[in-house]
Amino acid sequence: MTADLDALPRIPRDAEGPVFREPWEAQAFAMALRLHETGHVTWREWADRLAAEIRAAAERGETDDGTRYYHRWLAALEKLVADKGLITAGELARRRDEWDAAARATPHGQPIELGRARRIS
Repeated sequence: MTADLDALPRIPRDAEGPVFREPWEAQAFAMALRLHETGHVTWREWADRLAAEIRAAAERGETDDGTRYYHRWLAALEKLVADKGLITAGELARRRDEWDAAARATPHGQPIELGRARRIS
């Protein structure tokens, strides 16, 4: 797998492998790996899409201190699955809203669970 990770420059890592600040970053990373493993995307497609997101962020004047890396990763992932027809734009928006509502309903320090907002309301 190390050779595959080398195709993704600038990925936050240490001697052990990828480094994640939050659980959602690891989940986004795993989703991209799964899309590759199942043949939905090639590493070249993924690297190109991620590079485009990083460039777009730079063009918007966003700083690149590494803290927003997985936000760009997630944006690339969302656009790639939508472009490939693996999810519709409406489904993606609905799921994003559901996660946002769950995050807002989650007490600080607790894991975010999809559906939490519905259970609390």
